[in-house]
Amino acid sequence: MNKSIDSALVWLRRDLRTEDNAALYHALRAARRVWCVFVFDRDILDPLPRADRRVEFIHDSVAGVDAELRALAATHGVEGAGLIVRHGRVLEQIPRLAAALGVQAVYASHDAEPEALARDARVRGALAAAGIAFHTAKDHVVFERDEVLTQSGGPFSVFTPYRKAWQKKLEPFYLAPYPVERHAAALAPRPAGETLPTLAELGFETTNLHTLKLPSGPAGGRELLADFLERIDHYADWRDFPAVKGPSYLGPHLRFGTVSIRHLAREAHQRMVGGSHGAEVWLSELVWRDFYHQLLHHHPRVASSAFKPEYEHLRWEHGKHADEHFAAWCEGRTGYPLVDAAMLQLTRTGYMHNRLRMVSASFLTKDLGIDWRRGEAWFALHLNDYDLASNNGGWQWAASTGCDAQPYFRIFNPVAQSERFDPDGRFIRRYLPQLAPLPDALLHAPWRARPADLAAAGLVLGRDYPEPVVAHEAARERTLARFAAVKPAAARR
Repeated sequence: MNKSIDSALVWLRRDLRTEDNAALYHALRAARRVWCVFVFDRDILDPLPRADRRVEFIHDSVAGVDAELRALAATHGVEGAGLIVRHGRVLEQIPRLAAALGVQAVYASHDAEPEALARDARVRGALAAAGIAFHTAKDHVVFERDEVLTQSGGPFSVFTPYRKAWQKKLEPFYLAPYPVERHAAALAPRPAGETLPTLAELGFETTNLHTLKLPSGPAGGRELLADFLERIDHYADWRDFPAVKGPSYLGPHLRFGTVSIRHLAREAHQRMVGGSHGAEVWLSELVWRDFYHQLLHHHPRVASSAFKPEYEHLRWEHGKHADEHFAAWCEGRTGYPLVDAAMLQLTRTGYMHNRLRMVSASFLTKDLGIDWRRGEAWFALHLNDYDLASNNGGWQWAASTGCDAQPYFRIFNPVAQSERFDPDGRFIRRYLPQLAPLPDALLHAPWRARPADLAAAGLVLGRDYPEPVVAHEAARERTLARFAAVKPAAARR
């Protein structure tokens, strides 16, 4: 094959794998020599807490990619290959390394978040000044940007018609893997003395990531996928119950690209065609992910503002009392067991079950009347799989401010949700063991228990577990009034 350039550099970001990697494939096809680099970007890392599971997950995954690159190159007789790793500001590190290696082009996969687009524009300019091209390719979603549009040529704002158009457009071409292995002979030995910095050298501490048994890196992604595919047929029936092993648990792997979205969608689609309802429902969840990414692309203002402009005028609770309620929500002290267990799961593990994300977000915005942006930021700080598009879309859905959102007059009752989706209290008891002695019927609303029931359980409300910070029915009425004040026409319907 005639190559168009002598050498290229692949900048890995949200695509930490070698298999079915679009940027790596395009570089290997175009260049006679190819290096790969990952930058621990200080602009992203420096503001983070020093113990951050995501940084440890990335660090482990970078080591996994390095091993894969070395093994892949060795199968083609190339020794000394591997991942180049840098720690610093991307704007300095990428142009400097590209110049030092003498490459003609840098390849990367798209990152459509507003700050990432601004960063890439600056990197593109610095590379152009040195005469180096910068090419990016779609890799993080199945369909992006303008690939799925309405008949009038605009972006979708309602999910169901978007999903139908997405499925109609889907052809085998869009799910086919990039055959990286076929062209891996172009991988070049990396410069001498290259090593992977330790977590401590990056300024971070180890976390409980490994205790949680969250497998990281491309190998971990394959392990989780194999496990989930044995359960995928039951996904529709099991996915809403937090005490049941129903989800895929692939969120962090999707976020950091240690698995290919094309691979996941292909597996789901094949099983859906074969009659699996569980696979059909899970594929729809992947379509939701694409939907939120195209929403962020077409409406970047949603990163900080309500999608529905009229809801920017909502009078959220503020001041000392609201701050106390927010702290109680963050720390799992609201007095509503399912909400508190969910929040404790988040801070202790970095994971929260999807049903509980909706319940806890609804509670913050609809029961406590607190601005969704505060909750979104808390999730962004703690979620292992934090992704701006999905996190923002989910929060605005729950707060009723977003695109195709939950109607504001539909407000989750946290007790009813608890009774329905954790009926025997297995999940609640896992995170709130002080409530474990209560009978199942009382576990979801301990304040309803008789003094004799509390005494039998050895439980004193206000000491061992808090009284509810708000009464749900009164909070519901306040929320209806809050939304009616900015949209009176909707309130009269």
